[in-house]
Order: sequence, then C-alpha cells, then structure tokens
Amino acid sequence: MSGAGAPDGGPATGPRRLTWVQPEDLLPHELAASRDEGRDVTALVERWAAAGGEVTAPVGGASAVPASPELRALAGELLDAADALPGPDPADEPDDLAAVRATWPTAWNLPATVELDRLHGAWLGRAVGCLLGKPVERIPRHGIREILTATGRWPLRGYFTAKGLPAEVAARWPWNRRSAPTSLAENIAGMPEDDDLNFALLALRVLETYGPDFTSADVAQAWLDWLPAGRVFTAERVAYRNLLLGLTPPETARRHNPFREWIGAQIRTDVYGWTNPGRPDLAAEAAWRDAAVSHVRAGAYGAIWVAALAAAAPVAGGIDEVLDAGESVLPPGSRFTAAVREARALGAGTDDWESIVDTLYERHGHLHWVHVRNNAALVAAALAYGRGDLERSICAVVSGGWDTDSTGATVGAVTGALAGASGLPEGWVAPLGNRLASSIAGFDGVGFDALASRTLALARGAA
Repeated sequence: MSGAGAPDGGPATGPRRLTWVQPEDLLPHELAASRDEGRDVTALVERWAAAGGEVTAPVGGASAVPASPELRALAGELLDAADALPGPDPADEPDDLAAVRATWPTAWNLPATVELDRLHGAWLGRAVGCLLGKPVERIPRHGIREILTATGRWPLRGYFTAKGLPAEVAARWPWNRRSAPTSLAENIAGMPEDDDLNFALLALRVLETYGPDFTSADVAQAWLDWLPAGRVFTAERVAYRNLLLGLTPPETARRHNPFREWIGAQIRTDVYGWTNPGRPDLAAEAAWRDAAVSHVRAGAYGAIWVAALAAAAPVAGGIDEVLDAGESVLPPGSRFTAAVREARALGAGTDDWESIVDTLYERHGHLHWVHVRNNAALVAAALAYGRGDLERSICAVVSGGWDTDSTGATVGAVTGALAGASGLPEGWVAPLGNRLASSIAGFDGVGFDALASRTLALARGAA
C-alpha cells in the first residue's frame, strides 16, 4: 500500500530492514536529488565512493546489507554537507509561499457553489483510480502491458485480475503483494486501505479540528496524533523522524530529506480544493501549509497544483477549465510547470496514448518512479487525453506506469468530480461497496457518501 513509495518487502533473504531512514540509504538518493536540482555533488560522490559506499540509490528504500558504523557516520556527515549546498535559483523555483503567490491571478472565473453529488463523485473517483492502480504499483509500464496482453485485456478497461494470467508472466511481474489480495477484481470487497485515501481523511480531520486557517504545525501535530508511523514512506517518513527529533516545519522537510521533491505532498491535498470550490488560491495556500511539513519546491508545487485542480473540478464545466486552474497557481519559470504544460499539450494533441507516454518517458524516465515531476506530467497528459471521461482517463494514466495508484487516484478524483457520483459507471463504483478501510482512527469503514457530506459542510463553512 502506498502512492508515496511504500516498500514492497525487504531483501529476498535475511532479516528485513527499516526503509527510508538510514543515512547510508538516504545519501545515494540525496546525490540523485541534488544533481536534479543542479547542485555540484562531485566531491561528495568521490568521498563516498572512496569509502566503499554505494552510489546507486536502492529502489526499495533500503540496501540489502547494513553499513558499518564508520560508513554510516560518513553518510550522515555527507548528508549535512549536501543540505548546506545552495539550491535552485529562487527566481524560477521559489521555496516560499509569498513568492509563489505573487504570480497568481487576482480573480477567478469559476462558480463557487458546489453540489453534494459532485463532491461524492470526487471521493468515489479518487478511490476508483487508486484501486485500479494498486496491484501494479512498482510494475514498470512494459510489465503492465504484458500482463494485460497475456490475458486478452489490452488496452486496459477494468480492474486487474489474475484470472487467465500465465504462470510465467505472473512470475516475471508479481503483483504488489501488499495490495493484490484486496485490489484484484476477484477479491475487491470495499476500498482497501491506502495512503492516497488516508491522507485525504487526515486533511478532512485537520480542517474539522483546526479550521481553514490551520498551520503547518497543526498538520505536524495531526500526524503525531492520528497517523501511524508505519503508514508513511519516503519524505513523510523522514519528516516524521525529524518531528520526533524535535524539528518543526519547514525544517522537518529539509533535514536529510532526499525525497523532498517526490510525490508525497501531491497525494495529500484534494480535500483542500474540494472545501474551497471555485477558489484555487485558497486551496493552494492550504496545500502549501500541509506540504511544508515534508516537501520543498517541486514537491510543494505538486501539492498546490492538485489542490487547485480539486478546487475547480467540482464546479467547472470541463477539463480545460480544471487544468487552467491548476496551472494558474504554479511558478511560471519552474521545471515542474514546464513539465505539466508540455504534458497537457501532448495529451490534447493526439489519440495515440502510447506515443504520448513514449515522449513522457523520453523527458522524465531518468527520475525515480515516485518523483513528483514525471508523475505530474503523466497526470496532466491523461487528464487532457481523457477529456473528462473517468474510464478513459484512469485507464490511460495507470497503463502509463510509475506511481500507478497515486496517479490513478488524482485523475480519478478530478474526473469523478466533473461527472458527479450520479454520472459514474456502476461497474467501477459498485465494487467499493460504499466502504473505505483505514488505520486513521475513527474512519475505518466510513462510507463515501458520509465523507462527501462532511466535505460539503466544510465547503459551505468556508463560503
């Protein structure tokens, strides 16, 4: 389970190791992140390699063999050195809300009155898209296609199934073992737990508890009070660790956190949009305060982009209005903004989805499968390509690979909100059984209709 890069188990043999926190495992990810940000880490790489450190980042978050105490200490020293390096040009990639907000429009040409059916559709769409992507999380794009082709189900048009899957294909591309027992078509009995839904629930509780003017410190406290540490990964796990060490936001996002521009904050912010219908600016401000606990720059841009999409989707008349609203809150000179805009144009330009994804992989295939920029580009392309249709959109984005449950959830939330619950296909919605499992206290077994009613109450209160 995870849209933010949950481990799918430890090494094949030997004891499992905790992931996402050991200095020797964080450092290779930091070297990659720093290079992507334009920092010169040549000296750090040389020192680490000379000491016998592994330069290539572990895919699953933890290397197979623990480091020696000496190597672990060196990794901590080099992480400190990396943290001290200058970041990207703040003129293009600002890291404070005031600078980002200075580029926003002063007026919003969107309706501000939202209907319960549209919010219900947003919740259902988020769950449907997430559920579709869960069993193939971590399986690469070509593996997903092989699974579907081997069962005569390409192109994707329904939940994944193990029925008819040849044994050799199943062995080559094993399902996400945490998700498959509850997310394959033959096993679905309600919406299983996933962090893409847990964080939406947590945002709802933050708003209900602290109100629309909540702070980053309130979000941090909500994590400690209501979010089990074992249900967070990558940047969120590092930030959680930093909270327990006594740091406060935004420093929790910046100390020894190579995942600061990954997808984690982008999956947390739909509710801030749904409760600010027609106001992408207010939604983005709330999303930034949430994101600041664990992410910086592009990691936060993904959060405000999705929040702005979510503010528009339940009130807009079409997908272009929604995408315009999302882009309106982004720093115009950032790489994230360029990636989203290019991907949108690609998605709108042809009905050949595979050629669109080919181009996205040429542009962003070097990034980790849960980085924010590649996944946001895939989301933008799928939304433009899908033209507001839930099935066309979520099947496109999930078949594109990378962080399949998170991108499916975001695309499903937007298209579900455009359609409303009454406009969603029964074949996608019925397996949910109006039931969501969660380890967030007080939410296990909650119905999507109840969540929509609570969201509407907050939206009316904000209005």
